[in-house]
Amino acid sequence: MSGPLVIAVDAMGGDQAPDVVIKGLALARDRHPEVHYRLYGDEGRVGPLLRAHRALEDVCTLHHTTEVVSSEDKPSQAVRGGRKSSLWLSINSVKQGEAAGVVSAGNTGAFMAMSKLIMRTLPGIDRPAIATVLPTLKGDCVMLDLGANAECDTKNLVDFAIMGEVFARTVLALDRPTVGLMNIGSEAGKGTDTEREAAARLSDSALPIDFYGFVEGDDLAKGTVDVIVTDGFTGNVMLKAVEGTAKLYAQFLRNAYSSSTLAKLGYMLSRPALEKVKARTDPRRYNGAMLLGLTGVAVKSHGGTDALGFANAVCVAIDLVRQGFNETIKGEFGKVHGPAPAPVAS
Repeated sequence: MSGPLVIAVDAMGGDQAPDVVIKGLALARDRHPEVHYRLYGDEGRVGPLLRAHRALEDVCTLHHTTEVVSSEDKPSQAVRGGRKSSLWLSINSVKQGEAAGVVSAGNTGAFMAMSKLIMRTLPGIDRPAIATVLPTLKGDCVMLDLGANAECDTKNLVDFAIMGEVFARTVLALDRPTVGLMNIGSEAGKGTDTEREAAARLSDSALPIDFYGFVEGDDLAKGTVDVIVTDGFTGNVMLKAVEGTAKLYAQFLRNAYSSSTLAKLGYMLSRPALEKVKARTDPRRYNGAMLLGLTGVAVKSHGGTDALGFANAVCVAIDLVRQGFNETIKGEFGKVHGPAPAPVAS
């Protein structure tokens, strides 16, 4: 595409859409005033919100549709019956070259299924994966897959490792990220045949990654490696466990600080330190999971996020496009699998 960078947005996706989507775009516009947006949604609901943000309205094009994929829709149902939905149309605009990337806070399963069907996977990649950034004691860490593939074979895990390494270089600005493979132990003989075979393949010096070896669940918090690779079932369970633990300890702190007058005084004294911790672990800061392995940039925002979280997801998409993320992945897979075969003439 020529002209300004354009991002497609599913304006109707998310628990509080389109209000949060428009407010989030207004924040993203403050950070990237040169970016334009193609919005897909109900003009009767989105239009008035846009007009309340005149500066944002100047960089948006609204494409009307009343059809919406709900959070309850099964992916197969959404694919069959949602060809005119805001989600489908926003993804398709990337396929048509009208936008460089797409962002949605809608149904994750439908977003993945539609994106894979419309955009297809990059040459050499069998399955896309969901990746995100999480806080650790040493900084930030990339983890994938977070739920796109409940079962994976050896090649899938190797592909995820390569894509995750490129993602870490792009998003975390690391020159040579370390990559670990999730297992039930760090010893070489642990795990299933799939994990052991993947580890053997990842240890191959011909691969363009710095493979650390096996890591365990507590290595995520420790920041042992920059990229943690696992199947989607394990990754999704780990992510939900991390989120639940964070909420649990936050509630423990609230209960403790409200338990007595002395405790409330202690809160007032420690509040500056607690605010730093809150900012460091704020889930909105890490909002924006990338669907890796597709021919276009697709970023999934958490459905229950607020405007700041949605803005961060949009900024992830902008950064990935600008840094040529998909071109880098294609280059890395070319080193491993060789160049993609030329299309057969019809």
